[in-house]
Amino acid sequence: LVTAAARRAPRNFALGRRGYAEASDKINLSLVLPHQAIFTSADVVQVNLAAATGDMGILANHAPTIEPLRPGVVEVIETGNQSKKWFVSGGFATVHPNNKLTINAVEAAPLEAFSAEAVRANLQEALRVAAGNGSEEDKVEARIEADVYEALQHALSK
Repeated sequence: LVTAAARRAPRNFALGRRGYAEASDKINLSLVLPHQAIFTSADVVQVNLAAATGDMGILANHAPTIEPLRPGVVEVIETGNQSKKWFVSGGFATVHPNNKLTINAVEAAPLEAFSAEAVRANLQEALRVAAGNGSEEDKVEARIEADVYEALQHALSK
């Protein structure tokens, strides 16, 4: 089937070539929450994010993809190597053709807005509820909460 289709394909069909980003190439980033736009079509150098399949860095000319996000850090590197870090609870990142990246997150906050002590205390409380005698619903919610606090604690320790 594939070989038959290949015989019928036009001979002048050009395959897209993947190359490396040039230093002057930028990514057009939109990072949006349900209630707020953090970046709206901002030109940035690189975006590092916590995808469900693993951490990934996105430069200009990245292959188009859609990635679910796990709780973790989205790092935006702007011109001059200035870095801004946001903790997101989850969402999706869509790399479009033509150097466009859209990140739709459920919740996000600047990483420096979090207190390591408060995260540690909230993590302990979530783990206590998850291991307790409450309803299954309470335990599942507490386990999800603990997962987010563990990711946040990891991000703050870097």
